Amino acid sequence: MKRRKIVVERIYEQSGSENAVRLLVDRLWPRGIRRDELSFDDWAKELAPSSELRKWYGHDTTRFDTFSARYRAELAARPVREYLARVTPAADPHPIVLLTASKDLTHSHASVLADYLRTIV
Repeated sequence: MKRRKIVVERIYEQSGSENAVRLLVDRLWPRGIRRDELSFDDWAKELAPSSELRKWYGHDTTRFDTFSARYRAELAARPVREYLARVTPAADPHPIVLLTASKDLTHSHASVLADYLRTIV
């Protein structure tokens, strides 16, 4: 069985992913973007890190490894598979694009989420 492609993109940059399931994965609405300006299929707030974890991390890259472990623990306690089945059926061959406002994609929750989803999709 072929795995679905999962990519992370910044919402402020033009997307190179056509025919993809586009999920906004930030808990807060991104600054400077009107809702009618952003092309997305669902706002996946429930997949974002908790407010407490997000505030603790504060994009301090020295905390990324600990943040990543804590975030994965949060994801493991959530119905992530059920959410994905609801918004993007397994039979859908299109890639999943995780949209975020984070400047540093490498050290963002979206990259952790993408890695997590690759293990379950």
